[in-house]
Amino acid sequence: MDDPGTTFIGSPREYSNAMEADDLRSMLEENGELMVLVAEFDEPLELHLHDTDIGEETVRLELTDGVINFDVDDISGAWQHTHSLADLGLE
Repeated sequence: MDDPGTTFIGSPREYSNAMEADDLRSMLEENGELMVLVAEFDEPLELHLHDTDIGEETVRLELTDGVINFDVDDISGAWQHTHSLADLGLE
């Protein structure tokens, strides 16, 4: 999961440290997208500026077929999500 293009706030492997809503909003606004670990999901979620609202206590993620709401306190890690040419098979 660690790669040179990743910026971590908190550890993506620890589920005990809640993230702060202001930090999450700042990261999302700065990078346009953000990966988060949420206690109730097995896989990280990818958040984008156009589909995510981070409030003081909850996050709302609008998907093409529904909406997911979860508590900010349930987020244990966040990092900038990047794509490389290799990721797309274009190296």
